[in-house]
Amino acid sequence: MLKLEGEYTLSERMMRKCLRIAQEAEFTQYAVMSAQALRTLYAELRQPARYKTISAELMRLQTLLTLEETAAQVYWDTKIALAHSVKSRRFLLNELPAHIKELEKLHQQAGSFTTFNYLYNSLLFQQGLVGDYDGIIRLTATTAKDFAKGKINAKRFDKRFNNFMSVYAHLRCRRVQEGLVLAEHYLQDFHHSSGNWFYFLEHYLLLAMHAANYAQARDLINMARKNPYYRKQRVAAQQRWDLYDAYLQFVLPDQSPLRAMHFAQFVQTVPDYSRDKQGYNVAILILQFLHYLRRRDIETLMARLESLRKYQQTHLRDPATLRSQLFFRLLVLTVKKDFDSKASEKHGQAWLARLREAPQPGEAFAEIEIIPYEDLWALTLNILRTAEVKH
Repeated sequence: MLKLEGEYTLSERMMRKCLRIAQEAEFTQYAVMSAQALRTLYAELRQPARYKTISAELMRLQTLLTLEETAAQVYWDTKIALAHSVKSRRFLLNELPAHIKELEKLHQQAGSFTTFNYLYNSLLFQQGLVGDYDGIIRLTATTAKDFAKGKINAKRFDKRFNNFMSVYAHLRCRRVQEGLVLAEHYLQDFHHSSGNWFYFLEHYLLLAMHAANYAQARDLINMARKNPYYRKQRVAAQQRWDLYDAYLQFVLPDQSPLRAMHFAQFVQTVPDYSRDKQGYNVAILILQFLHYLRRRDIETLMARLESLRKYQQTHLRDPATLRSQLFFRLLVLTVKKDFDSKASEKHGQAWLARLREAPQPGEAFAEIEIIPYEDLWALTLNILRTAEVKH
């Protein structure tokens, strides 16, 4: 508009400002558009020196944009595969190394924030899918150091996401004490009104649960529920908080009759299997089994046992779900041994040893341990011992 009104000087100034801002933020697409506008302006004003300079810069930017667009195609091809079923994620494991190798090559050529970001996220995908959580910790630590040194564009990089992935990885590889320290420090970076605050707090809570710090876990659940934005979360997110609360109520029963009633209602009404709860179905089945075991409701317990068997046969056949398979066998063992604590403990030692050695599954295999299976097995044996004393 300024150019059409003959305001060439002001128009050039605005175009150069746009170019500078785009380049500072490494938005190559907008830098190309600004350079194209300047090229047209200098051609119309018959300024050959400036025309030649901006044309050379435009060619450099267009070459860079081509590399970034190629990287984008590789990245989004990968991303769309992750949006489908767990089965498609497993298939993707075979394709990812080649994709990452191509992204590394493109980043070496371009050296831009955009190619870095595609590579960074793809590495996180790969490490998460295969369960290389120590690798995620190393990647996020290196990235944080590079960010602090100014090697990564501060206008574009979201350090909160990097911090979250570090905490998440500490949870998944059982480095819970380190993770708790980081989570307490990083929580202040998230605004309490955002969905990210709640999602980060979920992982903070799980770290406390895995550390058997149940008092802290209770404080974190109360913190979430006192947040005025709690009810604005998606229904599925609120249901996850209900499940965490139910687990906590089970391992650390509240003396309140009302809470006990809410817990019993939750366990009895939560669906056995739901796609909306992908990753939490095993946790639900286990909690139901243990609840009826504690109540000595044998008839309902046997029905839960059948649900466990069906779920295992249908959804836990992959070797990467070994931890869930082993824990299911331990629970079945309690029934086979007629709920005898000593016999269950003795004959379960081999399964427990294998469970302790089994690696954490990657994200491709979905299921979440709200409380580590080793701790749940100890709790199961205590339930059996308590029942024996009462009888």
